[in-house]
Amino acid sequence: MSNGRTGATGTPREAPEATDPHRWWALVVIALAQLMVVLDATIVNIALPSAQRALHMSDGNRQWVITAYTLAFGGLLLLGGRIADLVGRKRTFVLGLVGFAIASAIGGAATSSGMLFGARALQGAFAAVLAPSALSLLTTTFTDPRERGKAFGVYGALAGSGSAIGFIVGGLLTEYLNWRWCLYVNVPIAVVAVFGAFALLHDRPGHREAGLDVPGALLGCGGLVAIVYGFSEAEPRGWTDPLVLALFAAGIALLITFVWWQNRAPSPLLPLHIIKDRNRAGCFLTMMLATIGMFGLFLFMTYYLQIILGYSPVRTGLAYLPLTAAIITGSTQISARLLHRVAPRMLMAPGMVLAAGGMMLLTRMTVHSSYTTDILPALLLMGLGMGLTFMPVFATATSGIAPRDSGVTSATVNTSQQVGGSIGTALLNTIATTSSAAYITARLSTGAPKALVVPAGVVHGYTVAIWWAAGVMLLAGLTAGLLVTAKAPKHGAPADAPVPESVT
Repeated sequence: MSNGRTGATGTPREAPEATDPHRWWALVVIALAQLMVVLDATIVNIALPSAQRALHMSDGNRQWVITAYTLAFGGLLLLGGRIADLVGRKRTFVLGLVGFAIASAIGGAATSSGMLFGARALQGAFAAVLAPSALSLLTTTFTDPRERGKAFGVYGALAGSGSAIGFIVGGLLTEYLNWRWCLYVNVPIAVVAVFGAFALLHDRPGHREAGLDVPGALLGCGGLVAIVYGFSEAEPRGWTDPLVLALFAAGIALLITFVWWQNRAPSPLLPLHIIKDRNRAGCFLTMMLATIGMFGLFLFMTYYLQIILGYSPVRTGLAYLPLTAAIITGSTQISARLLHRVAPRMLMAPGMVLAAGGMMLLTRMTVHSSYTTDILPALLLMGLGMGLTFMPVFATATSGIAPRDSGVTSATVNTSQQVGGSIGTALLNTIATTSSAAYITARLSTGAPKALVVPAGVVHGYTVAIWWAAGVMLLAGLTAGLLVTAKAPKHGAPADAPVPESVT
């Protein structure tokens, strides 16, 4: 792409986007849609006990309210990204919004657990269409390096804090209305975003000369779904269960076949040059590892605050406010200001170390911990670390991409986030449950009172899992430091100059 004045082919194709006086209002529309998609992964967490009682779900099945969404979202994102490239980003954006609103309305009106699970999966499918088109619209709307940094600062803040905002909104809606409004709330948001998209967003036609890689979609999505489903089933069944092992084996086999096919497909779903680029590969891996730890933290802290400390849904949601504020501060006030001056890894690696430090502080929590002295400092450190990391990840991963590949690249970033979150929730929950069971069994055998042992055992399981999460965060920092070698963008340099449009 170009610097906003003249395209790589010598024609002023980017000028309307770069000089659009309404581009900051367009950012509001894009950010609103992205916030809706991200927070919906967690907004129903606090409402889950109420939904479980209303729809008579079993304890074994209730996880599918969360997993159905993240599985469909993470598994179909690559297909959604390619659809955005073929059909056009604005059309795909609007289609995703409309479908997401309809799925949300169906879920809110659910009369059975199966109906709710299906609606959540449908939400995830339309989110997989919406998210990559939103990010690629942002990439093509802001091409000036300084403006692009600010725009990605806002986007990165939403990507990092959207899950926490979901807990706050979910708590408020559950306590003062009912759990169904955690789904209904998406309808008016989507309506506003659709009108904003028609009025404010601009886009070029899709690249219809390329076909849709259906075999690649089946192989890639099937492999991701199998692996994430395997992690989900490892918690109730155990790591050596035949079904779990079969799912992992099938997932790995499908993904290997997917890579083989992408080298031969006439119109590959994921052009391998995208992930062969060292900087992009480092960003994708850093994002996945970061969200493994982050999603696990949300799960444990929600149960800790509500079950151990006895917080209400609203108070639990509000407890995440400092984390959200820290993420926004780190993203918009630190990363966005420094990215054009320092290399991305100089923000990403320290950010992950900071977040890991916050995690380590949480390993000290007990049944009687104080929020102010024991929990709050850890949340602030984690938030700043996440804010420092997410913004340069998004900006670096999508920089220098040919227009026809911008959707699928954006999808790969989001896939890393969703797959990491799904794996983190399942993996860390399995570690926590196993550690708690071992602790409780050992203490009860000595005759210790059950009323004291069980809460202490639950918290012990959380702290063990959080240690693992801290280790994953440090690994993310190491990955960013070693793999992401991109330099700071120069003032006035074209945001996407490395890839000329003529190559597409």
